[in-house]
Formats: sequence, C-alpha cells, structure tokens
Amino acid sequence: MEMQPELCRVEDALSILVGKWKPIILLTLLKGGTLRFSELKRRVPGITQKMLTNQLRELEEEDIIARKVYPQVPPKVEYSITEYGKSLEPILVAMHEWGTSHTLHKMQKGNRTICEK
Repeated sequence: MEMQPELCRVEDALSILVGKWKPIILLTLLKGGTLRFSELKRRVPGITQKMLTNQLRELEEEDIIARKVYPQVPPKVEYSITEYGKSLEPILVAMHEWGTSHTLHKMQKGNRTICEK
C-alpha cells in the first residue's frame, strides 16, 4: 500500500498508543499472557490504580485488550490481549528497539561532545 502524506493515519495509531503507560501495559500483557488486575499493577511499577484502570478501559474500548469478569466474591477480573491487539506486537517491539538504539545514540553523542571540549 502506497503511503500518501495527506492521508496519514499515524496520528490515529498514536492516539491509541500514546502515553507513558499504554505501551508498558501492552508489552506486559503480550509477554505475560492473561493477568489479574493486581498482577498487572505489580508488573507496571509506578502506575497508580486509577491510572491503570483508565488506561485499561481505553484499550478495551479500542478492542486491544479483553476484560473478563468472573462472578465470584471477591470479584476476579482478568485482562488479556485480543487477537486484534496482538497485531501491535511488531510495532511495539520495533519502537522498543528504536528507543534503545536512540538512547545509545544520545549517550554516544554526549560523550563525543564532552571529549571534543
């Protein structure tokens, strides 16, 4: 498919993935499989319960993740990646690899600047 800048859909994709937590949540579910809310919260250090709830709701609305509620007391809720959501894996992995490469690039550039002074 030929990309036409005037019909760019990158913004559409980013609106779903943007934010500090969504990529981390998605990679955690992709690598960890189905997880309960508390397990997911433990694996995403620093996220608040409210933020995790909001991010999960937004991802569920986009059919990226699935939420399964078990009728028991106390309530049991599990989250997993949908088949549709799994299509994001190569994008997230590529972004992770690029981010790692970019961090190294910045470090090397910073070292050159220090050495040149």
